[in-house]
Amino acid sequence: MLPYRTIADAEAALGRSLTSAEALWFDYSAAKSDYFLYCHNILFLFLILSLVPLPTVLLQLARPARFDSFKIQPEVRLSSSEIFKCYKDVIKTFFLVFGPLQLTSYPAVKMVGIRTGLPLPSFWEILAQLLIYLLIEDYATYWLHRWLHCKWGYEKIHRVHHEYTAPIGFAALHVHWAEILILGIPSFLGPAFVPGHMITLWLWFALRQIQVIDTHVGYDLPWSPAKYIPFYGGADHHDYHHYVGGLSRSNFASVFTYCDFIYGTDKGYRYQKKLRGKMKEDRIKEEWRSGDPTRDLKDD
Repeated sequence: MLPYRTIADAEAALGRSLTSAEALWFDYSAAKSDYFLYCHNILFLFLILSLVPLPTVLLQLARPARFDSFKIQPEVRLSSSEIFKCYKDVIKTFFLVFGPLQLTSYPAVKMVGIRTGLPLPSFWEILAQLLIYLLIEDYATYWLHRWLHCKWGYEKIHRVHHEYTAPIGFAALHVHWAEILILGIPSFLGPAFVPGHMITLWLWFALRQIQVIDTHVGYDLPWSPAKYIPFYGGADHHDYHHYVGGLSRSNFASVFTYCDFIYGTDKGYRYQKKLRGKMKEDRIKEEWRSGDPTRDLKDD
């Protein structure tokens, strides 16, 4: 709750006029508790989890021919009932585990110094903090993910997530309840080390959830904006991890691929990419020799 009764009080305390964004924030948050503002995360994440995967899920169900070539594992298709079951399981986990975790974790948020007051952070401050959060989360998750692929971690916890060898967006949160607790730690480390504003925290959790969904959509769409992010793994990189499955030692990256490259856990993936590239090249040559250059040249 803001410690000002009016906008004039806030401007007097800051020694300047409020920006339009700050005025909007004042109007919305002045009479609301910090805990209530923090709990907005539950609504935001529910909407993201329910709506962001829909475009690629509908692609998988409709199967338009021009998009088939972008599906990473085209031989695996889930039925509408299987997709709906996945969504139901995820929503059940969301409300039974993720939601209560959000509701009870506020003391930790308050302890590390997440603020709700004025002034609001600048665009560049938010961007810098989000980048720091991504780097911290990515490195910590890489090692926890590797641990989850040891025999005990996989059989007791992580195997639930790998029930989908060709994942869809809804499967991003198809996990054992303990995995939410374990992999929730890296997501909170960044805000704990570099605390910011509640708005930054909202954006961070939203960005993290969208990114996790993006790596599970099962389509390698060439126009995806994520392809312009340096070292970003994306769906193709993580889909290989699900394809290999089990106690695999490949592609543990959360966001960026540099850890897999440095520690040598992407060798199988890079070999497969090289092999598929050669197979595609050989097939193109064969089709031109046979006089049939009009076929779809996208590698399946």
